[in-house]
Amino acid sequence: MIKVKRRKSKIIKIGNTYIGGNNPIVIQSMVKTKTSDIDNTLRQLKELEKIGCEIVRLAVKDINDAKVLRQIKKKLKIPIVADIHFDWRLALEAIDSGVDKIRLNPGNIYKKEEIHKIVSAAKEKAIPIRVGVNSGSLRSIKHQASSIKSLADKMVKSALDYIRILEGFKFYDIVVSLKGSDIFDTIEAYRKISILCDYPLHLGVTATGPAHIGIVKSSIAIGSLLLSGVGDTIRVSLTDKSEQEVKVAKAILEALALRNFGPQIISCPTCGRCEVDLVKIVNNLENGLATFRHYRLSGPPPKVAVMGGVVNGPGEAAEADMGIAFGSQEGLIFRKGKPVKKVAADKCVNLLLKELYK
Repeated sequence: MIKVKRRKSKIIKIGNTYIGGNNPIVIQSMVKTKTSDIDNTLRQLKELEKIGCEIVRLAVKDINDAKVLRQIKKKLKIPIVADIHFDWRLALEAIDSGVDKIRLNPGNIYKKEEIHKIVSAAKEKAIPIRVGVNSGSLRSIKHQASSIKSLADKMVKSALDYIRILEGFKFYDIVVSLKGSDIFDTIEAYRKISILCDYPLHLGVTATGPAHIGIVKSSIAIGSLLLSGVGDTIRVSLTDKSEQEVKVAKAILEALALRNFGPQIISCPTCGRCEVDLVKIVNNLENGLATFRHYRLSGPPPKVAVMGGVVNGPGEAAEADMGIAFGSQEGLIFRKGKPVKKVAADKCVNLLLKELYK
């Protein structure tokens, strides 16, 4: 089994959560309601908290968004990040409202005197700043050397220039992200900056397109970086519900054996040999296991195999911690490689759950 050797990064505290160093890679998402719509925002935040999101970001578009952060913060344990663009004064209001981190975009908040005021407030409250570079909002590069031609290099330069400004104000509680919509630019930018600074890196791909395409893009880019040891926290950006972003992030980390969140389902793709509605069975089992999937596990997660045919089914089911291999409208349940009992297809999910947790 490949062992990922993680890049050494500085440890940064965000509320009650630590990222960087040897800390687990943390899952983030972003609320998609207008922040000042408190009821709907809190509803979405609590859903995210329930399914295991560990840091959540809120858009602060105007002063009303910034002011309600104080009320929102009182009702949650999950760390809150204020997403600030264009107006530096919103950062000051958000900090005063008690947020746990500020995200700044170098593309639209770049005047040193404004950055200095934000830094002074962040220092006073002991909260970090994320330097959040996006490929779609880079400042004009006319002032930059003509040798900087690749988008990845432009993103890296933007981040490093901003980091130097923060460091010039003696501020070092920094997190960095360099997100592009193209996975190759994104991967290249993260790999380059990973050797140029030791700040923790927030991984993600932006503007990924329709959800099914965004899942693929994010999995490739984030997965390849994590495999090379780069990355301390991740956000999967999807044109979909925030809860789906968290589910995909969990799946990426579990697939790379970097985190464990609960039982894993191994299931076959089905074919003409399958004589049961395996898709329905797997979906029902996944829903049944959902209660357990937001817990952090200290050891390897139990594997549950659901196999629809007689070719590889019995072998795969027998190798899992718990499994079922189907024949004609009934299946044989295995526990740790040993057959337990036969069960009808319409009763298998309840019995599997019972056997798994008894």
